Amino acid sequence: MVDKQNFGFADLEQWLNERRVTEIECLVPDLTGVARGKILPREKFTEDRGMRLPEAVVAMGVTGEFPEEGPYYDVITPTDRDMHLRPDPSTVRIVPWAADPTAQVIHDCFDRDGTLVPFAPRSVLRRICDLYDAEGWSPVVAPELEFYLIERNSDPNTPLRPPRGRSGRSETSRQAYSIDAVNEFDPLFEDIYEYCEKMELNVDTLIHEVGAGQMEINFFHAHPLGLADEVFFFKRTIRETALRHEMYATFMAKPMANEPGSAMHVHQSIVDKASGRNIFSNPDGTPSKYFYWYIGGLQKYTPAAMALFAPYVNSYRRLARSTAAPINIQWGTDNRTVGIRSPVAGPAARRIENRVIGADANPYVALAATLACGWLGMKNKIEPSPECKGDAYLSEYQLPRSLNEALNWLAEEKDLHEVLGKEFITVYSEVKEIEYEEFMKVISPWEREHLLLHV
Repeated sequence: MVDKQNFGFADLEQWLNERRVTEIECLVPDLTGVARGKILPREKFTEDRGMRLPEAVVAMGVTGEFPEEGPYYDVITPTDRDMHLRPDPSTVRIVPWAADPTAQVIHDCFDRDGTLVPFAPRSVLRRICDLYDAEGWSPVVAPELEFYLIERNSDPNTPLRPPRGRSGRSETSRQAYSIDAVNEFDPLFEDIYEYCEKMELNVDTLIHEVGAGQMEINFFHAHPLGLADEVFFFKRTIRETALRHEMYATFMAKPMANEPGSAMHVHQSIVDKASGRNIFSNPDGTPSKYFYWYIGGLQKYTPAAMALFAPYVNSYRRLARSTAAPINIQWGTDNRTVGIRSPVAGPAARRIENRVIGADANPYVALAATLACGWLGMKNKIEPSPECKGDAYLSEYQLPRSLNEALNWLAEEKDLHEVLGKEFITVYSEVKEIEYEEFMKVISPWEREHLLLHV
């Protein structure tokens, strides 16, 4: 595997030439996590090309709609000016399913003066990583990403079903950690692992989760920006591979009514760059003040950050009592009923797991937000509540119950605005308001079933 961490454009050119690449997918992750951009012939991909896209391309909602007026246009220019895109050579990957040798490269977004566009998701995560870098710290994260395999379904009005495996049957019962249930989809997962190897994605274990057709993939721990890129690439890969096997893969937080939701649990720790020591542990191996302050920050700011961790109306269906998803920001050691878990680990591997984040969250935004909460906790020396040593589901809800409520909480938390950037919060919130308004125009089957003839 080639170490691309310090790749420059000359290294990128050599990498492309060695693989006889004929086409380049120039990608930019938008607020939803969708890959936007352009496809270029290899000979047109040059360092001085100066590729551009309208700045609103990274600032639209999942429906493709834009606000018609309001604070959004205090950040996005009404004249729809261009962003200037620059490739990050370290992100280059082969596109393993392409018919001709094709590469994909993630680009960063700049304005005409060479400043990072503040509302682009990758810019927001860079901003947070720079805060840690200024302290001499290096954040380390390891996401665990859940998703569902489902039967192909072209009608959005029809409920989703698990796909048929090798046996020709669909799952009808819970198969948590079942090896045989994973083996039902061996051809699919063989292709996934082959694609991940060709793309140099550092995926670790694959397991069957609780839900029918629900899987989980774990990533090796690494720097947040590189791992967000890997999650971004992985989601593209899973969806493409599933289609080739006549099924869908979905990262919806709650795709099926009677099945558990899908999360993106994020393990996180902080390394002091000078000493290489995990600052969550004291020299004697005990938990440090930073460990507790980080938890305190997550407890204080996670409720206001929920619109970033749970970005859609569907996201809040996952966060229900006794459903393997948290309802509060209690913390505990080796306790999966809490929102903030500390796994059992030695001093060097002491870490904190944020279990609130949904699989539907944009990986750049979610990692930026959870690291921002922890950073604020450490900088403001926020003490956590007492550890929860019992069942946190017996406690009260501490999180917003809807996207609308979450947006109201985010609007009030000015500390997050300062750390993540006011421009980003403005654009993100305005786009989510549009999505919520679009959702409220839809009448659900529940309303027709229970209200039509009874009220």
